[in-house]
Amino acid sequence: MQNKTAIVTGGGRGIGRAISIALGASGYHVIINYKSNESAAKETLEKIREAGGDGDIFAFDVSDSIATQKAMTEITKQFEIEALVNNAGITADGLFIMMPEKDWHSVVDTALNGFYNVTKPVLKQMLRKKRGSVVSIASVAGLIGNRGQANYSAAKAGIIAASKSVSSEVARLGIRVNVVAPGLIQTEMIKDAPVEMIKKIIPMARIGKPEEVAAVVKFLCSEEASYITGQVISVNGGMI
Repeated sequence: MQNKTAIVTGGGRGIGRAISIALGASGYHVIINYKSNESAAKETLEKIREAGGDGDIFAFDVSDSIATQKAMTEITKQFEIEALVNNAGITADGLFIMMPEKDWHSVVDTALNGFYNVTKPVLKQMLRKKRGSVVSIASVAGLIGNRGQANYSAAKAGIIAASKSVSSEVARLGIRVNVVAPGLIQTEMIKDAPVEMIKKIIPMARIGKPEEVAAVVKFLCSEEASYITGQVISVNGGMI
């Protein structure tokens, strides 16, 4: 069994990559989950190794309960998980009245069902050790809603509510459950967003960096955050 292992879902790119590198550099053996982009996951693993850490890559779709159960059974047999970061998420934007059913389900299934599919088996292992940290990546959209993102907003708001509930259930058993809610962060996900317009409503008047989100996640996974649970920490330049 490896010591001090962390799982990062959707860890191959964007915020997930930054989180994986930050945790790897701080001493975690990082399990990088990805759905289909193996080359990106391998590149993230190389960056972790360059930073002095190590890890493994595991391909599975977190929205697929059967595939995730199989993968998590294998992972929890090999590793003692001390930190889980639920980062996997997708967007399929459009006005609600015109939104295809598949777009609703694909976004909600990835973020919210993915939270259930991955967190439950990890918690079972953490409960035996009576220690661990779960951090889920939500969004400013889950706090205030975004026009054209009813599916994404619903999924992220669901993660916030679920995390608060789970945190109260496991707090006395030594497990902390928190949420980080980023605002506009420089990733591929915002490539079609009206960035210049949005920057005008951000008090800091700039786009955030993935590393700025990763720093908060790393803190919440550490013993320095030992008295923090059930919280939503916004990383949004003062938007809300």
